[in-house]
Amino acid sequence: MLKKVLLGAVALIALAGHVQAEDLKEFRVGIIGGENEADRLRNYQCLGDHLKAELGFEKVSFFPAADYDGVIQGLLGGTLDYAELGASGFAKIYLANSDAVEPILTTVQTDGSTGYHSIMIARKDSGITNLEDLKGKKLGFADPDSTSGYLVPLVTLPETLGAPVKEYFAETGFGGGHENLVLEVLKGTFDAGTTFGSGVGEWKDGYTSGNLHKMVEKGILDMNDIVELWKSPLIPNGPIVVRTSLADETKAKFKQFMLDLPKKDAACFAAVMGGDFTSFTEVNVDFYKPIIDARKATIGG
Repeated sequence: MLKKVLLGAVALIALAGHVQAEDLKEFRVGIIGGENEADRLRNYQCLGDHLKAELGFEKVSFFPAADYDGVIQGLLGGTLDYAELGASGFAKIYLANSDAVEPILTTVQTDGSTGYHSIMIARKDSGITNLEDLKGKKLGFADPDSTSGYLVPLVTLPETLGAPVKEYFAETGFGGGHENLVLEVLKGTFDAGTTFGSGVGEWKDGYTSGNLHKMVEKGILDMNDIVELWKSPLIPNGPIVVRTSLADETKAKFKQFMLDLPKKDAACFAAVMGGDFTSFTEVNVDFYKPIIDARKATIGG
């Protein structure tokens, strides 16, 4: 049932604003963990330059967290104004405080879809070629708050395996983010691991976007060294969220700025979002309700 719900997550509905006056001089950006901090800051620098030049902020501050929860807690505490989240991370915030943030945009893949996939990989030289080969072995997840790296495999794998994840595998653990999880698989810490990719484009490129693509672009992963064991149903692309208490005018200007970014600076858009996308499209809470429900039913808030 949850698998069908995940596959049906395609509704897009317009948002209504929350009116409030403010004079915001500093714009605070949360950057979720899972990738080398220096790389994340470098990728976001162009966004900070644009925000100051085009929206008039005196200062744009970046807060790269060690894991997903660091940004989640910052958003819940009102100390961040904007972040890009995975759907499960947003679900965690929504279940804790539905008024903390608003999802406003998500990315559109090069094939026109607004989703991506959880992808399970193993070392090619391990001899593991399918899920059956993994029975009784060690599986690594990316992060407890990752949609593709934990929630979706937890929900959808049992139907394929014929058993709960924790019964099928001898051991499970977390790799400390997507990039590190893949590196741990390559080291042999895990027999296989779950990360993410668009599922569109060439395998040698790590697909068109996602963690594998970013690792290939940085030269730290050769796709010939790994094999794909499993690909999930389509998952809703994660949201761009803003602090709900931001003034309507600020939210509207920021939203339009982001909608214009792919055409104004395609290289910056690709750097911040981590791959090849065509544009942003508008979303609201309804787009993520299936993930919210799946998280509530399996791992809670």
